[in-house]
Amino acid sequence: MNVVFAVKQYVSKMIEDSGPGMKVLLMDKETTGIVSMVYTQSEILQKEVYLFERIDSQNREIMKHLKAICFLRPTKENVDYLIQELRRPKYSIYFIYFSNVISKSDVKSLAEADEQEVVAEVQEFYGDYIAVNPHLFSLNILGCCQGRNWDPAQLSRTTQGLTALLLSLKKCPMIRYQLSSESAKRLAECVKQVITKEYELFEFRRTEVPPLLLILDRCDDAITPLLNQWTYQAMVHELLGINNNRIDLSRVPGISKDLREVVLSAENDEFYANNMYLNFAEIGSNIKTLMEDFQKKKPKEQQKLESIADMKAFVENYPQFKKMSGTVSKHVTVVGELSRLVSERNLLEVSEVEQELACQNDHSSALQNVKRLLRNPKVTECDAARLVMLYALHYERHSSNSLPGLVMDLRNRGVSEKYRKLVSAVVEYGGKRVRGSDLFSPKDAVAITKQFLKGLKGVENVYTQHQPFLHETLDHLIKGKLKENLYPYLGPSTLRDRPQDIVVFIIGGVTYEEALTAYNLNRTTPGVRIVLGGTAVHNTKSFLEEVLASGLHGRSKESSQVTARSASRR
Repeated sequence: MNVVFAVKQYVSKMIEDSGPGMKVLLMDKETTGIVSMVYTQSEILQKEVYLFERIDSQNREIMKHLKAICFLRPTKENVDYLIQELRRPKYSIYFIYFSNVISKSDVKSLAEADEQEVVAEVQEFYGDYIAVNPHLFSLNILGCCQGRNWDPAQLSRTTQGLTALLLSLKKCPMIRYQLSSESAKRLAECVKQVITKEYELFEFRRTEVPPLLLILDRCDDAITPLLNQWTYQAMVHELLGINNNRIDLSRVPGISKDLREVVLSAENDEFYANNMYLNFAEIGSNIKTLMEDFQKKKPKEQQKLESIADMKAFVENYPQFKKMSGTVSKHVTVVGELSRLVSERNLLEVSEVEQELACQNDHSSALQNVKRLLRNPKVTECDAARLVMLYALHYERHSSNSLPGLVMDLRNRGVSEKYRKLVSAVVEYGGKRVRGSDLFSPKDAVAITKQFLKGLKGVENVYTQHQPFLHETLDHLIKGKLKENLYPYLGPSTLRDRPQDIVVFIIGGVTYEEALTAYNLNRTTPGVRIVLGGTAVHNTKSFLEEVLASGLHGRSKESSQVTARSASRR
């Protein structure tokens, strides 16, 4: 169950099937991103693909000496572009691959357009999602719901992405969904419809324990995407933003031209692969070791080149040396910028209070700490607002709730109206009325004992004590204890055994902290393989955009209380 490997295999097969000779890879906006996540341009060049073009590009040259490999999403727009292309072909022969199921009528239209008989084959290769890490995928959709209901276009795209993922992993799963979310039930039904309609595609070799698809809703845990992160990959996304493995460093003071945009990909960067899940303190010392290794190798490379053998050795080692030099300068720059932002924004102190709001239950201490940070001029507008959001979510129904006072404090320190409104919007998005679970107080004797013992022991790391709610959900699922009255099966059949192959999908987006949870469970639970995905991979900024896009603008206190009384829980 490795999504990077699954998409990579599809791309390799496309290129191999077209045979020897010079090729052009013709893609659309989305498939360009899908391919770039699993292959570098230089890797594809080695496979005789010398040109990369977009199907919607108007001024492509005629190059009859090239074979065309077309990898496209099966949209009406792309089919129309292909029909135009086939009527006036620019390349000698076309190998067409759609990233999802294509209708028979569309295939017929393409056949009719192919008057010059340049199409060698048309196939479906189900790489219709962004493979982020081996166990993490995304659909890069921001704003999937309107209020509590799906945006129809995004529901269709999500259904396609999720069914393509199942086909690429060769899984025909049983489906469970979060009962408190109408969107989760709707998506579960849509996926089931596709599996039923395309039953021939889903006829895979039966396994002893059937795979399981679990569909969840971001509304159930609005805390996780609001927290500052301290592991490398998550921290880079939170503070700098990762977009299809690319990081924009153009705003870094004094940045050199060649480092304005860097790529962080575990597939092609050994240091990143080994460090992406480690915490910031460890990264610092590992960067130091990387630098020392580089320094040791450097003088040897610059010895006098006196003999042919010296020159030969230098040329042989030079690509490795250059690659290492690039890796060193890239990571030193990224870690340096993270470090600068941590001190400039006072993030150690901010994060400590965030963790207290997420994990402890001491209201008066939390309130004092939030008020203290709101008075600190180093704390940014966004960090001030997120502290108040976390307070609002945790102490929503506390008898001494002081939210109006904190919102006034935000106003007094000049925080924009957009952020002040977002405080109530976040509560409406993921507050107590919406959640199917209890995020903050332990539910049974075992959980209460665990929390008590954790309190006695103290916390190993005050900045990473929070665990996403997903951890508890998956832990219960793996042990066969996930309650069916909260997460029912779609359809009559249920799993008798504990699940082994699990695909989890979060509507409204997933976070790198949750990806770390899945990674750790995969590592520590023999026989269990978890793949996690979401409509997007969020940091705080994109999560707040998701909340805004859903149209849940904070209502006044009176109207939200009326709603709370009249709303009936499903």
